[in-house]
Amino acid sequence: MSTRLRLIAYRTGLLLADAALSTASFYVAFGLRTDQFPLGPAWSKAFIQLLPFVLALRLLSLHFFGVHRIAVRHTGSNDAIMIARATAFSTLLIFVYVRFLHWSKMPNTVLVIDACINYLAVVMARFAYRTVYEARGSFLGRKPKVRRRVLIIGAGRRGAALAREVRRRAHEGLVLVGFLDDDPNKQNQLIQGAPVLGTSSQGPDIISAERVDEAIIAISAARGAQIREITRRLESIPVRLRISPGFLELDDSELFSNLRDVQVEDLLQRPPIKVDVDEIAAYLAGARVLITGAGGSIGSELVRQIATVGPEHVILMGHGENSVFEIEEEMKRMTDGGRRAFGLSAVIADIRDFDRVLRVMRQTRPTVVFHAAAHKHVPLMELNPEEAITNNVLGTRNLARAATLTGVHRFVMISTDKAVNPTSIMGASKRAAERVIQAESERSDTEFATVRFGNVLGSRGSVVPVMRRQIERGGPVTVTHPDVTRYFMTIPEAVQLVIQAGAMGGKGAIYVLDMGEPVRIMDLAHSLIRLSGLVPEQDIQITITGLRPGEKLQEELLTAEEGTSMTKHARIFMAAQSPPPVEDMDGHIDALIAAAQRGDECAMMRYLTLIVPSYKNGRHAEGSSAAQSAPQRKPERVGALDNPS
Repeated sequence: MSTRLRLIAYRTGLLLADAALSTASFYVAFGLRTDQFPLGPAWSKAFIQLLPFVLALRLLSLHFFGVHRIAVRHTGSNDAIMIARATAFSTLLIFVYVRFLHWSKMPNTVLVIDACINYLAVVMARFAYRTVYEARGSFLGRKPKVRRRVLIIGAGRRGAALAREVRRRAHEGLVLVGFLDDDPNKQNQLIQGAPVLGTSSQGPDIISAERVDEAIIAISAARGAQIREITRRLESIPVRLRISPGFLELDDSELFSNLRDVQVEDLLQRPPIKVDVDEIAAYLAGARVLITGAGGSIGSELVRQIATVGPEHVILMGHGENSVFEIEEEMKRMTDGGRRAFGLSAVIADIRDFDRVLRVMRQTRPTVVFHAAAHKHVPLMELNPEEAITNNVLGTRNLARAATLTGVHRFVMISTDKAVNPTSIMGASKRAAERVIQAESERSDTEFATVRFGNVLGSRGSVVPVMRRQIERGGPVTVTHPDVTRYFMTIPEAVQLVIQAGAMGGKGAIYVLDMGEPVRIMDLAHSLIRLSGLVPEQDIQITITGLRPGEKLQEELLTAEEGTSMTKHARIFMAAQSPPPVEDMDGHIDALIAAAQRGDECAMMRYLTLIVPSYKNGRHAEGSSAAQSAPQRKPERVGALDNPS
């Protein structure tokens, strides 16, 4: 049978069932009011004459209020309210018909009794069908191959909605064990037929005793600290922990289908970032925006978020064709679907080629540039220093100069905490790039700004994806040092703050994002193993490998000579600009780039330490002596933001 025929048969059956229930309720109402079963001749005549009109009005009202469009197997409280409205409306119409047009002597109480019985019959029939449907696997003797015992953490409205869905999926092997909730008033209550077994602190004992396979977090307003505490308490228990994203936004019917495993991003979740939408729209709406590194983790998220504020044209520039192709296709789907309308261009270009960069910018005429292209992997750049210099320094200078020549209004460069007191080629090259931006801002009408932040969770090649792959292979998970810490942000929140900082502008300003507290990588490894349903050091071993070349034990967000000042955004600070370390900044940059292009590593180190005196270079004695000869300031306490808020 085709889908259309099945739908017609389903709705016809539903119509006939409602007609039968309405007939029965009207007859019973007459019988209760007259105390006659069966009805006497006079009342039987009234019943037979009125029944066609009653049925017509009942069924038309149910149809008018959309009751027949409801999937009966998903009937809920909202549907019961809809049926009540339909019943009340049809009862009013029947009253008008009977009182003024036909049987004026018929008692009004017949209609009241009929309305009550009819409503209860229609609602109870639907709930009975849903109950039978949800338990059909048991009734039909079908045994699921795998049974999963489920515990729900949170016994509020969301928990109850998830419990209903678990019950409905009993034929799939789901068994609802009960709930955990920290509210003392909910202890020992039954919700959807399942008990509240205890609090989250009792979770490990309850999960072990009840042989729970899967725990689901169903706390609507759960934040990072709360989720971290739940995962910590379940550390020693090999149970799968799941959560539903966007709990506040999802309908109950979407809850189960949107469940996913708890991720490390959930553990670090902070209060939502509040951005000034009007300020962002003022400089991006209707703008022609160029994003370098558009296929990367930060670049692609910049594209997605900028696309939502109504730019005139978005230019995707990158060196890797596959990643640029993927983000271009994603944006095409957005525009083809009618959700957004803006021009889109994809450009494959090497930012080290000034002529190519200038030609692209003259052709595309961007008014705003976000520069996210960079070499970022610390150990890899230690082995390829000339690539770090030419890409991060030369590429940045090419873009900055092209922006000046083509009249770009605003230019925002993405930097890193590794540029602060750098111990790596990558960090030193990004600090030199910051100097390039500051120098260019002094002779340009373009507003140049730099945004500095730490690691982003889930970016390509970062620690989290690497650890996840190690866990999938069965371990071991490698950590460089037991005490190594890093600052972390999620990609969306970092990009939101970058866009907001871009709205602030400033001539050569360096903005520092509030990264929160640094995270111990060892703790991160433990969390990732636990979130995979495994026990650290039992199921998955952790191996200490030692710091790699160029790596620090702790990262910093400010140099010794920098302080911060508040901006109008609570999560964005402005670093005090320090004067260039040497007078001939452009000359030293030229010499650094020339040394990189000819592969002269000694000269690279010499000029890099002149440009970035805080660079702790241990690669060459010559470079070290040059660094020591440059004026140094006594380091002050850095690496923590003084947030008065």
